[in-house]
Amino acid sequence: MFRILAVAAAAALLSGAATAQNKIKYALGDVVGIDDLPLLVAAERSKKRGVEVEITPFKNEDIATQAVINGQADIGQGTPYAAIEKVNVPIRFFVQLWSLQFFPVVANEHYKSWKDLDGQEIAVQGRGSGTEAIMLLMAKQHGIKYKNVSYVPGSQVRALALIKGNIRASILDATNKNFLMREAPGKFTILPLGEIKASDESLFARLEYLQKNQAAVQVFVEELVRVNREINKNPMSIVEERKKLGLLKDLPAKLEEELPTYFKEGVAGGIFPNDGGAENAAKTDLEFFALSGSIKKENPKVDDYWHLAPLKAALSRLK
Repeated sequence: MFRILAVAAAAALLSGAATAQNKIKYALGDVVGIDDLPLLVAAERSKKRGVEVEITPFKNEDIATQAVINGQADIGQGTPYAAIEKVNVPIRFFVQLWSLQFFPVVANEHYKSWKDLDGQEIAVQGRGSGTEAIMLLMAKQHGIKYKNVSYVPGSQVRALALIKGNIRASILDATNKNFLMREAPGKFTILPLGEIKASDESLFARLEYLQKNQAAVQVFVEELVRVNREINKNPMSIVEERKKLGLLKDLPAKLEEELPTYFKEGVAGGIFPNDGGAENAAKTDLEFFALSGSIKKENPKVDDYWHLAPLKAALSRLK
């Protein structure tokens, strides 16, 4: 993903006082980028309704997830099913931001198909990420085994590494796939994936926090769903909102040009749910992450991983 460095430091979040009901400490496992615009818009609108969402980028998803588990952050973003299974603290997902839309890419000087990746090295976003889950699932489906899986945060970072020849096989988001193909025409092949609709990014929190802060969480969820609905109705609406609210002011001109394409492709791919994913997202996730190996539990149930009450309450108000 194209991302730009955010000003806030993780240390500022960790040193903060106890969370008030009208303030949400939000842990992001990367720096803020254009794909986070719906989140930023929802945060601004929540603030106008009396709920401050303090977004703090962390070095990676593992650290951000641990901040939520340890109670240092209220809400996290990602799909850390494997991590959630390993801790005694009840962590629950409660809304899907967007579903997976990724593109496995290989340098065609070396590889042409999935079979060619047998015994080879690949690079993904992070441990337990949707990108890793996709690549592991594809290995199972094609009967291959990777030599090594490297964790390289940032889709833009992986795209540049592909161009430089530092890595030969990876997986990118739509924006960086387009960037790669434009900057290095004819040098890379996109491998087929088939239909995958699991979560790319969902929100999760300690169950206790969700139960004690229902009002604040509901406001935030309402705004997240409202932004997605606006994007699906008109992909350019998010571009207009960015200018109106003064978000991502330091975005380079090259990346700004990618904004319309990114959101138009996202809408065409159906990645922005109008209903926060609801129970369908939860069920799809359990199936996908179990097949990929992230979920080890036998016969996983939705209630073991998801708490849908905040979403249901939000949807009832948005009808």
